Amino acid sequence: MTEKTIQEGKLYAVVSYLTFIGSIIAIIMNSDVKNPFTTFHNRQGLGLCLSFLLLGYFLGQFDSWLISGPFLFGFGLLLVFGVITAASGKMVLIPVIGALFQKIFSNIIK
Repeated sequence: MTEKTIQEGKLYAVVSYLTFIGSIIAIIMNSDVKNPFTTFHNRQGLGLCLSFLLLGYFLGQFDSWLISGPFLFGFGLLLVFGVITAASGKMVLIPVIGALFQKIFSNIIK
């Protein structure tokens, strides 16, 4: 992958981590260009956002900061990790679950 490809896709790669809406916007904006750097981060960002929504729904039922506090802190760290790697122009999988996101969303986000 060339430096030019990374520089062109860096903005949408960072946007894909911001929120679920940010992920959708980045996917739509990348659908014509097909930048592989942006596509990689779209999969990571969408997977992270969907995991947050799904797990957050179930963990929210416990109504305890001892459960939801570490959950929010952990996802916050993963989000910051994704934004920093995208902004620095690197394609690094999110620890533990990044490979799963690439596999699941490889047929959806091309």
